[in-house]
Amino acid sequence: MSRSSKYPEQFRRDAVELVESSDRPLRQIARELGVNHETLRSWVNKAKEEAAAPVEDPAVTDEVQRLRKQVAELQKEKEILCKAAAYFAKEMDR
Repeated sequence: MSRSSKYPEQFRRDAVELVESSDRPLRQIARELGVNHETLRSWVNKAKEEAAAPVEDPAVTDEVQRLRKQVAELQKEKEILCKAAAYFAKEMDR
């Protein structure tokens, strides 16, 4: 659910970009833009969280599921082969 803001989305994106590209303090930039510094700080934090969040790609998700299934099958096969090798090693010692 998105709250309406008195600041347009493009203005918020530009303000965040200005904070990230400037060496000036956030408070100074907020003052120059006429925005509360805590509001600007929240925009910056939200942008950082969104940038750090992984992008869900259905193709990647499907591939991961397929590979996990394949790994599980290969682990079962390996377990069976290890048991068979142990069995035949015992048979050879007799």
